[in-house]
Amino acid sequence: MSFDTEEELFRDALFRQRRKHGVYRLIDAPVLEGTVADTHCHTHMLPDPALAFARCAVNGVDFVCNIVDTVEDDPATRENVRGWLAAAPATLLEIAPECTASLPQLCFAAGCHPHNAKGFDAAAMAYLRQVLADPQVKAIGEIGLDFHYDLSPRDVQEEVFRQQIRLAHELNMPVALHIREAHDLALQVLEEEGFPQAGTLLHCFNLGPEDIDPWLAHDCYIGLGGPVTFKKSDFTREAAKKVPLNRLVTETDAPYMTPEPMRGITCWTDHVIFTADALARVRGCETPEERRQFFAALHENALRFYGCA
Repeated sequence: MSFDTEEELFRDALFRQRRKHGVYRLIDAPVLEGTVADTHCHTHMLPDPALAFARCAVNGVDFVCNIVDTVEDDPATRENVRGWLAAAPATLLEIAPECTASLPQLCFAAGCHPHNAKGFDAAAMAYLRQVLADPQVKAIGEIGLDFHYDLSPRDVQEEVFRQQIRLAHELNMPVALHIREAHDLALQVLEEEGFPQAGTLLHCFNLGPEDIDPWLAHDCYIGLGGPVTFKKSDFTREAAKKVPLNRLVTETDAPYMTPEPMRGITCWTDHVIFTADALARVRGCETPEERRQFFAALHENALRFYGCA
């Protein structure tokens, strides 16, 4: 089956794998013994956010945290996302008229991504404070260090990271971290500034079991997404086995980090069900009851971290 646009590819809430010559093959969605959460995504960057929320209802994703960058994103982003969620029932009726599931609960995290640290000045801090006053904004994030792309000077990234950690302490808010090729320094910064009492979530963990230990020692939540499904990521799957059950959460980072077996196309929020299924298998959950308890724990963790329980 071929499609003219990627949006058409997702219109029926099914999953497809891209093959050669523009052909797509249907993929059976995993059957989960419970609903799941996407704790980190950028729904507003998808081609049809209302469709994304409708697909979540069809595929058992009932909680979504949308990440907003207060330096880069349009100030209207949060209102736009709320509007797309409000428009999703009509889309749901179109793609799955038989679906009786509810649309996902929505919250936001907001902060300055390390890529944009060079633009974080006093006015940007004032605006971030304003955004964090929105009751639906539940965390400061994604914040941290990215020494892979170095889109902002490293010393500036570190200073902006420290400022936002201090803000988290002041407002008693949790933080969602983006750390790439800078985990040792990020850990040092957090130890010097203090891990926020409200919680720390290490987003998009894709390293090995030896790298996860210091973060677990500080009782961090660990966000696992597409990388845990990648064929060459045995080291990340080994790390996932070490995370205490009450600190493990699922995510997508949509529109990025598409899980297997759909790699090569845009990641949508409902792709998190593939990550959740993979994690259950990694953790040795085989029986329906084991899987039910596992998915319930992951879901509870997500709501607890974001204060949405």
